[in-house]
Amino acid sequence: MTVDESTDYPEHPREKHRGPVVLRRDSRHEDSTTDQRLLDARGPSDWVHTDPWRVLRIQAEFVEGFGALAEVPRAVTVFGSARTPRDHPEYELGRKIGAALAHAGFAAITGGGPGSMEAVNRGASEAGGLSIGLGIELPFEQGLNPWVDLGVNFRYFFTRKTMFIKYAQAFICLPGGFGTLDELFEALTLVQTKKVTKFPVVLFGRSYWGGLYDWVKSTVYGEGKIGEKDLALLHVTDDIDDAVRVVLESYKAWEDTH
Repeated sequence: MTVDESTDYPEHPREKHRGPVVLRRDSRHEDSTTDQRLLDARGPSDWVHTDPWRVLRIQAEFVEGFGALAEVPRAVTVFGSARTPRDHPEYELGRKIGAALAHAGFAAITGGGPGSMEAVNRGASEAGGLSIGLGIELPFEQGLNPWVDLGVNFRYFFTRKTMFIKYAQAFICLPGGFGTLDELFEALTLVQTKKVTKFPVVLFGRSYWGGLYDWVKSTVYGEGKIGEKDLALLHVTDDIDDAVRVVLESYKAWEDTH
């Protein structure tokens, strides 16, 4: 499969999100994000008095997310860089992974953005699977990519991260930056502490992830900071069939216990 750059590509204008609100083209909006305004302690003292009301917005965001995703079938969350160009081999890889998950009967969940996330959504949608995007309010990225079939936009990272975990049976991490690393280690922590069970984490791309895995094995495990079972939570591969096999085996083991 090759990347299709034909003129019928479903582009959309640059847009910004304020939770469920979409701002496109020249719509005026604030430069800061909701997360930034929540976490930044600086500013007028009357900001403190708005915090109780923020709780209602946070509650509403959880309700919206749970409501939108409650009927989602088994799914896999795939992370990867928003900076991956469409003509990059990793974009094509993302499309193939999205398609493979669809053929295996899994919905594909991504952050809904461009780059590798778009590629996975595109592959899943083109293969007839369910393509899900969980977007986030950011000052420098456009909204949900046009290959998302079911999309939810979030103001708060912690709400969105809950949805990534709650509605997925596995994580696949394509090469990515800080956001991908954040989700990777949060997932590992939740599995290690048994907050979630039977949740494999696949690192796709030995050349990219190999150095990190070697460091975890030689230093973190080598110095006794994690156990042998913790190290086994990570699976590094370059093979799509192998990645899907890990997901399927873990899902079957989970089914056998429920």
